[in-house]
Amino acid sequence: MKAIRVREFGPPEVLKLEDVPDVTPGPKQVVVRVKAAGVNPVDAYVRTGTYARKPALPYTPGVDAAGVVEAVGAGVTKAAVGQRVYISGTNTGAYAEKALCEENQVHRLPDGVTYAQGAAVNIPYATAYRALFQVAKAVPGETVLVHGATGGVGVAAVQLARAAGLVVIGTGGTEKGRELVMQQGAHYTLDHGERGHLEGLGPLTGDQGVDVIIEMLANVNLDKDLKALAARGRLIVVGSRGRVEIDPRDIMSREAMVSGVLLFRMTECEEASLRAALSAGLENGTLKPVVGREIPLAAAAEAHRKIMEGGAYGKIVLIP
Repeated sequence: MKAIRVREFGPPEVLKLEDVPDVTPGPKQVVVRVKAAGVNPVDAYVRTGTYARKPALPYTPGVDAAGVVEAVGAGVTKAAVGQRVYISGTNTGAYAEKALCEENQVHRLPDGVTYAQGAAVNIPYATAYRALFQVAKAVPGETVLVHGATGGVGVAAVQLARAAGLVVIGTGGTEKGRELVMQQGAHYTLDHGERGHLEGLGPLTGDQGVDVIIEMLANVNLDKDLKALAARGRLIVVGSRGRVEIDPRDIMSREAMVSGVLLFRMTECEEASLRAALSAGLENGTLKPVVGREIPLAAAAEAHRKIMEGGAYGKIVLIP
């Protein structure tokens, strides 16, 4: 079968399409024929070799995908051959024609959700759900600012927050992106390309600040975000690309909370709850992943370059 392989850490050009041995399921394992694989910023960070988690070389990138169950191992009871699924991890990498998964990494994909959309579910929606409800503990009626709302996690956060009854403010760097954010359920948008754009929160919150901020680029925005929080506000860091200097008094004066999100820190109970919520949203149509671009698997290097550029618009997926 074909798969993307990384034999040395480095720039996007280290992503090479190669022939690799076929995969066979062991006990409690499932082989998924990949129809689409999701590309996440963390994939690019890992590829550089500078991320906290560094896989052994060579490896196949990717943890998100959607496709059809092709084979199951002994003892598998929650998946069947021919079933449409999305995955939340894989033993062999998602940038491939097939992926070997543990049974608990395979989740049913409703008929109304395309494979490309299915590849956009796992990290974006799990991250957004955990940030909003498991860490920030957002409740209906509160105001949430999704700072960087046009990418995969941002779109997911807007949809989830709106469905839960929050007042949603999303930012985007382009008019097209801000239109997307409104289409996904935001009540208001701001242009984060404008200097002092957070000053626009005043009229939207009665000068009280926002209760929750979901932050995609903390190294740029964290110091300004803290000043935009309401009393006892919660700021959740989803992404950052460097260091930042802040004034701790902004946290103290508001009795604010600043926290990070890492899916690998979830307990089994938290993940079970999260998966149930996402399954319900996909089933009833509340959650509708937005795919901004489909790129052939062989062009994975292009996808990695695009994922790190500004002006995100939905999810980038690879098509084998």
